[in-house]
Amino acid sequence: MSKVVIGMSGGVDSSVAAIVLKNMGYEVIGLFMRNWDSTVNNDYLGNPNLNNNICPQEDDFNDAKAVCEKLDIPLYRIDFVKEYWDYVFTYFLDELKVGRTPNPDIMCNKYIKFDLFIKEAKKLGADFIATGHYARIKDGKLLRAVDSNKDQTYFLSQLSNKQLENVLFPIGDLVKSDVRRIAKEYGLITANKKDSTGICFIGERNFKEFLKNYLPAKPGNVMNIETKEIIGTHQGLMYYTIGQRKGLNIGGNTDKMFVVGKNLKDNILYVAFGEDNDYLKSDSCIVSNMNFISKERPKKCQAKFRYRQTDIDVEIEYLDNNEIIVHYNNVKAVTPGQACVLYLGDECLGGGIIKEVLKDNEKIWYLL
Repeated sequence: MSKVVIGMSGGVDSSVAAIVLKNMGYEVIGLFMRNWDSTVNNDYLGNPNLNNNICPQEDDFNDAKAVCEKLDIPLYRIDFVKEYWDYVFTYFLDELKVGRTPNPDIMCNKYIKFDLFIKEAKKLGADFIATGHYARIKDGKLLRAVDSNKDQTYFLSQLSNKQLENVLFPIGDLVKSDVRRIAKEYGLITANKKDSTGICFIGERNFKEFLKNYLPAKPGNVMNIETKEIIGTHQGLMYYTIGQRKGLNIGGNTDKMFVVGKNLKDNILYVAFGEDNDYLKSDSCIVSNMNFISKERPKKCQAKFRYRQTDIDVEIEYLDNNEIIVHYNNVKAVTPGQACVLYLGDECLGGGIIKEVLKDNEKIWYLL
């Protein structure tokens, strides 16, 4: 009997993934990763969204433990807090400091969940490792999940072929409603548990308050890019991203106001009004740190510049030093620091990090 070590997060997806594996005849072992010290700053205390003031990760571990006991699966626990800080959180802070919009979940998959986790799983005698990601692997190709609304290949785009060897995604062929149904049929404590959203180490905490513990907030002026008028005050450039409309909190009528640029030198946040303003539109971008999962190198394919974005038809220009230029037609809010992920139909070809954004072959001044 082949042995599978599955990452048990305390959520419904990994819970049902474990059920699927057991029903397929595998010997299943659970492994819970502690990647962040949730007691830091103690700012989860008193949060009405959290259960009885229990540290959120302890809450998740207790749920994972209850599921494994119900399914008669052994559960182990491993601490990657230091490694997560070194490889993921430091990257997150460094990107924010230079005005970019990082995606720590992609780096967590690359350095923690599909690297350190795999090494630990092998110590437990794993023939395969598994997670509750919505994705599929077939004939060595990384494919989108059947449930397009939950597909997570975007976040797996920095993985290597080596990392994806002997990896199973048991719920990649299921839709979310079926996952919930199966969890209820088995009477699991996670059946109705809310999905985690946002950045994992922030969770239910206030993003701005959380960041103040690590980066000093530097309030500055907000400028209307068209009139050059100062129209308000921002709370710190790191709190805003290109294309943002909601949560600006700078006073006045912000309903149709969009973030269109940052001036780090003078600490100015640029905004423009109107959903169709030209300041957000671009027609190409330079993508660095390209990681190709597939052997395919098409000239034409599809791309996503952010998670849940509708596929964009693009043309690819391949450069040296692991960079590409992605050409497209008037896409809004392509943002430095975010991931550009390439697809050919259902296959995820790989992805990289958006380095520069261009319009008519000129660099857009998103970041000054």
